[in-house]
Amino acid sequence: MPVIDRIAAAADEIAAWRHDLHAHPELLYDVERTAGFVADKLRDFGCDEVATGIGRTGVVGLIRGRGHASNRAIGLRADMDALPIQEVRDLPYRSTVPGKMHACGHDGHTAMLLGAAKYLAETRNFDGTAVMIFQPAEEGGGGGEAMVKDGLMERFGVESVYGLHNIPGMPLGRFAIRPGPIMASTDRFTITIRGRGGHAAIPQLAVDSVLVASHVIVALQTIVARSVDPLQSAVVSVCALEAGEAFNVLPDSVTLRGTMRALSQAVRDAMRTRIDAIVGHVAAGFGASGTIDYSGSYPVTENHPAEAAFMADVAAGIVGETQVDRDVAPLMAAEDFSYMLAHRPGAYIFMGNGDSAGLHHPDYDFNDAAAPYGASLWARLIEAGLPVGG
Repeated sequence: MPVIDRIAAAADEIAAWRHDLHAHPELLYDVERTAGFVADKLRDFGCDEVATGIGRTGVVGLIRGRGHASNRAIGLRADMDALPIQEVRDLPYRSTVPGKMHACGHDGHTAMLLGAAKYLAETRNFDGTAVMIFQPAEEGGGGGEAMVKDGLMERFGVESVYGLHNIPGMPLGRFAIRPGPIMASTDRFTITIRGRGGHAAIPQLAVDSVLVASHVIVALQTIVARSVDPLQSAVVSVCALEAGEAFNVLPDSVTLRGTMRALSQAVRDAMRTRIDAIVGHVAAGFGASGTIDYSGSYPVTENHPAEAAFMADVAAGIVGETQVDRDVAPLMAAEDFSYMLAHRPGAYIFMGNGDSAGLHHPDYDFNDAAAPYGASLWARLIEAGLPVGG
């Protein structure tokens, strides 16, 4: 059961769709053109139903198989949004929108799912319903949660759901997956340290918020080193510091911004508790105060064991068992497909993008040669998961 011949024959068409999407990147929920492109294609393919506006700008296409014994439904999800990055490669299909580009391969994800949708609508060699889910706002907007809250699973009867992501540096024709946590939770934090401003030459009359913030940054690094079990995975990174403007003025306040990551909810909760304690107590020790605001949070992306094994088996049927890593190390990046996996059993898999620039890099481009593998995986998941006469 290698790459599907019919999908391989459509590789140029799938690439053309991707190039169109790549040239017209859109951010977060503002994906009206992309969603319209997707909806039009799904209707052209003859999908039985095309629903728009799910989770604000998400699109769902339903394809019913030729079997009539099952009311089961499996969901396949692709993300549609781009990133606020200026593209540097001079591609024939380079971004036409200044400051925006598809630097994470969501154009490829969308095109692959469209390729699978066309194949499934033409062949319908399954018994049940294929639910093709095109999601906005993965890049920090929580579009997966928005679609779930909008009744995605209940409205379309989804019993299980699957997602994938391309991985630069992983060879073409390879897949990697694992049961349990495969991507981390993420929480953005903003810490405000308030001291008392003053002249830099008279520091004894001030409370130096920059000094306090420096101690907070150092103390936060003890969380992973001394508060988290060494056998667990966690990250705390302070990535931005905003303070005063003058060379001789101690500012009243400092703002720190950063992120924390974990592979379990217990570690995530413990890290929040430690951050709160460190900020409050370190600041108080210097006569200052500290407050914390959390935002942009995604839970751990956790694969369900049975569904992860099933997805790996299907992938092995396409590329061979030796080309599927069934126990890949998890990534500390985050993914809002986690919200869908929190509501339905399913799995998330990594797919090789070959030798390319890294994700979120201005030189990145999705590898069109990867598309037949991903589209074939989608199609075979439906045919194997909803077999005729099964």
